Amino acid sequence: MPTPAELEAKFWKSLKSDMTMMIGLDGSKVIPRPMTAQIENQNGPIWFFTATDTELVEGLKDGSGATATFTSKGHDLFATVQGKLFLDNNPVVIDRLWNRFVAAWFEGGKDDPRLALLRFDPQEAEIWLDGSSVTAGIKMLLGFDPKEEYKDKVAKVSL
Repeated sequence: MPTPAELEAKFWKSLKSDMTMMIGLDGSKVIPRPMTAQIENQNGPIWFFTATDTELVEGLKDGSGATATFTSKGHDLFATVQGKLFLDNNPVVIDRLWNRFVAAWFEGGKDDPRLALLRFDPQEAEIWLDGSSVTAGIKMLLGFDPKEEYKDKVAKVSL
């Protein structure tokens, strides 16, 4: 069974590969939105390019509590991540993270007045491995309790 540290490492590896999270502001009417996540280091921050006229940016107060959810493309890993969200238009970071996919959304390039770079500082996460498998189904048919095996596939981690 994987350790919490192994689950955390798998989360960061999956996020770096799959890059899509749903993120929303805690205690806000701004519902979570799918965003492309960029990470440079394990443990964050997680960066999101967006526009200044989005509900997410308009509802943001520096250091707002935020929750992001993640599902790997293979649906073998799920995570809920809580942390703080900041508007951080640091030109050095924008330059470092800029790519052709981001550029496609901003006609003015890196100097586009609508450009907003969000920094999500993750604080804690709950990470789950997929508990549904053919093996789990067979074990259930044979009378084994799937909850017993699954409890080792969940971890709460500080990030």
